[in-house]
Amino acid sequence: MVQRFDVHERFAEGAQYLAGELRDGSSGRSQQVVDPATGEQVFSYRLASTADVDTAVRAAADAFPGWAGATPGERSNALHRFAAVLGERAGELAYAESLQCGKPVKLSEEFDVPGSVDNAAFFAGAARHLEGRSAGEYSPGHTSVVRREPIGVVGSIAPWNYPLQMAAWKVLPAIAAGNTIVLKPAEITPLTSLMFAQAATEAGIPDGVLNIVSGAGREAGEHLAAHPDVAMTSFTGSTAVGKRVAEIATSTVKRLHLELGGKAPFVVFDDADLEAAVHGAVAGALINSGQDCTAATRAYVQRPLYDAFVSGVADLMATVRLGDPFDPATDLGPLVSHTQRDRVAGFVERARSYATVVTGGEAPQGDLAKGAYYRPTLITGAAQDSEAVQQEIFGPVLVVLPFDSDDEGIALANDTPYGLAASAWSRDVYRTGRASREIKAGCVWVNDHIPILSEMPHGGYKASGFGKDMSAYSFEDYTQVKHVMYDNTGAARKDWHRTVFGDRA
Repeated sequence: MVQRFDVHERFAEGAQYLAGELRDGSSGRSQQVVDPATGEQVFSYRLASTADVDTAVRAAADAFPGWAGATPGERSNALHRFAAVLGERAGELAYAESLQCGKPVKLSEEFDVPGSVDNAAFFAGAARHLEGRSAGEYSPGHTSVVRREPIGVVGSIAPWNYPLQMAAWKVLPAIAAGNTIVLKPAEITPLTSLMFAQAATEAGIPDGVLNIVSGAGREAGEHLAAHPDVAMTSFTGSTAVGKRVAEIATSTVKRLHLELGGKAPFVVFDDADLEAAVHGAVAGALINSGQDCTAATRAYVQRPLYDAFVSGVADLMATVRLGDPFDPATDLGPLVSHTQRDRVAGFVERARSYATVVTGGEAPQGDLAKGAYYRPTLITGAAQDSEAVQQEIFGPVLVVLPFDSDDEGIALANDTPYGLAASAWSRDVYRTGRASREIKAGCVWVNDHIPILSEMPHGGYKASGFGKDMSAYSFEDYTQVKHVMYDNTGAARKDWHRTVFGDRA
């Protein structure tokens, strides 16, 4: 059940979390958190400056030796307590997430919060299973051991579409592996990241292991990515900004982890269950008001099913209920801001010149007019090279195109710069098997679209970035591998010394 609270009172000390304490930002500039359902301000705080970033990095660096030196069991126990505290605060987390993002509370309660709690529980167990190769003799007279060690201070930058889950995805594998972290959430949605950090402190995770800087990207974010004491940068967001982050981070030759944009294809073959495909497409396109980098955005439907699919999607979209995010009956909330709503509307308005807007394509009037709402939108007749098909709209918009042969459907699915996620719909296991092999994406669902699991990796191909969130595979990004070789002979002179000393060896 949602538990409401006074946001100003909860964060009266400020929106920076440094070495276990809430503090005010020192940039001298204020930032408003706005309820996108009403357009009303719910919180105002002072943004972080570069000096605040320096303080956060210093706190993380100071905490690193102790946390990295803790045993896997000690870190695991702390993360188990962390998962328990998050579970106890589930109602407040759901309220804050829906308030700052506008997402329906049923999404926060049933997806965002339990998913984040489960992530914490998963990494509590995974902390005990950091893999290294067993000792072995791979050359005469030596034993080799592979160690997997933490990297150091991680600087992470998270987006505004899933603030709580993105905090979990970035923080948990990093600290489970023994790193410490400075997280910069999107400045318009800092609330649940701060609550996440407070829960970590309550669970007994040492001060400085997790720090939050709520600041602007061009100041706090770029300074964090460039910081010489940050050993790794992890960024989730658009591909365009990801390129800028990579440019900055590589100037100090640090580890880089990028989860970038997506334009997920939804491929429907002519033997698919039509009803399942229609429902999957609408749910997959509208999750979180379409503000999901894995959302179904391009539906390719084999021609025998195309007309029925378009008709079915249009009819089902018309039943989706827009409304107050805190009303359990609401299916679709507003977009995160009026700026984002206007960006989505711009894509749709431009599409009218080259395609057909079958349904939606407008902001609602009446009681919802003050919010950043946009109706579920279906577009047909767009060319494959049009911006509606090629660019990430990040709103409740689905574009549907027909295809003839299986070869064509798979080729069209691969025909964008992105490769984060995709789905294939068919009753034929050989068709879906081929699609899962040949579609270039980090995740391919078969007869479903969107579900994620803590145990399974999430990350992309191509312009969707590299590196994995969730799962034990994430440790490959948040650890470094060290080879240690022991001499087993005790001999002062080794055979290979002849390469230097010749007959004097």
